Amino acid sequence: MKGLGYIGAFLGGAAAGAIIGILVAPDKGSNTREKISGTVNDFLKKHNIKLSRKEVGDLIEDLEDASE
Repeated sequence: MKGLGYIGAFLGGAAAGAIIGILVAPDKGSNTREKISGTVNDFLKKHNIKLSRKEVGDLIEDLEDASE
């Protein structure tokens, strides 16, 4: 069971790193937001996680704030 925690932490860190990498890449803000939104939606669908549009938006804003 402890191994699953490490795997979850690794995957969470990898996802956060990918998002931060996207945020600091030299691209237009609208393109970056579309990339993040698409990536988050794909992740949620893959793991069968249901969030409202507002919750996803809040998550993206939190990740943007954390990268600053």
